[in-house]
Amino acid sequence: MFFHEPELQYEVTVEEPDPHFAKLLQQAIGGQEGEMRVAMQYMFQAWALPEEYEGYRNLLMETATEELGHIEMLATAVTKNLRGSSKQMSEDAENVASTAASMTGQNPRQFLSAGQSAMPLDSNGVPFSGGYVVASGNLAGDLYANVMAEGTGRTLATRLYEYTDDPGMKDMLSYLIARDTMHQNQWLAALESLEDPLPVPASFPQEEENQDVNYAFMSTRREQQPDPEAPWTQGTAPDGTGEFSYLAEQPGDGDGVPPAPDPSTYSVPEDE
Repeated sequence: MFFHEPELQYEVTVEEPDPHFAKLLQQAIGGQEGEMRVAMQYMFQAWALPEEYEGYRNLLMETATEELGHIEMLATAVTKNLRGSSKQMSEDAENVASTAASMTGQNPRQFLSAGQSAMPLDSNGVPFSGGYVVASGNLAGDLYANVMAEGTGRTLATRLYEYTDDPGMKDMLSYLIARDTMHQNQWLAALESLEDPLPVPASFPQEEENQDVNYAFMSTRREQQPDPEAPWTQGTAPDGTGEFSYLAEQPGDGDGVPPAPDPSTYSVPEDE
C-alpha cells in the first residue's frame, strides 16, 4: 500500500529552462543508472524476503519509496526545463521552422509524445528496461548490487551537477548526491550486519567446491607471469575461510569439440 502527499520530497526550482539539460536528466529517470532502476530493484528485493528478514525488508521498502520521490523530483525538473524556455514550440506558425531547428539538442519526443514533460526513457530516448533490475532473492548478493547501483547513480548525478550552471538544478542534484552517499553506506552497513555475507551464497557447502582453485587468482596470460604479490594473490580472503594464492596458468584439459548434432537439425553438411 502506498500513500501520496501533494508535495515534493525536496524543492525543485529552475531559473533558466534548458531543453537540452532536460534531455540529459532523462538518464537519471529511466537510464541504467537512474531512479526507476533502484526503486524497482529495492521493491522486488524486498518482496522476496521471508518474515524473519522483516528489518531488511523494511529497509528496502523505505528506500524504494524514497526513490519514487526522486523520480517525481526529476520529472518535475525535466518539465520545468522544457516549459517556458526560449526554445519551446511557438504558437506563431511563422516560427515553426526555427523552433524545429532549436530542438536539435533535446529529445523531440518530450514535445511530440509527452507535451513538454518527462518520460520513462533514458537520455537517448530508449525506454526503461526491467533488465536493469537486480533482484536475485539472495539478500547478500542483492545488497552488493545495491552498493553498485548507488555508486553509478551518484557518479551520474555528479556529472549532471558539473554540466549545469543553474543554481536550482545544482541544489536539487546536491540533495540527490547526498542521498546516494547515505544509501551506499546503509547497504554496506546492512552487509556488515549479516552473519555470512561472503561468498554468495554462503549457505552452499564450500567443501563441495574445487579446493584447488576456490581462493586462487588465475592468470590468463599466454606467457607465465610472476606472482604480483597483490592483496588478491596472498593473505587471508575477506570471507576469512581461505588463503589467497596465485596460479600462473589455467588448469587446461579437454579439446572442447562438441558431439555431432542430430541429423534432423540439418546443421552440418552430409558426408560425401
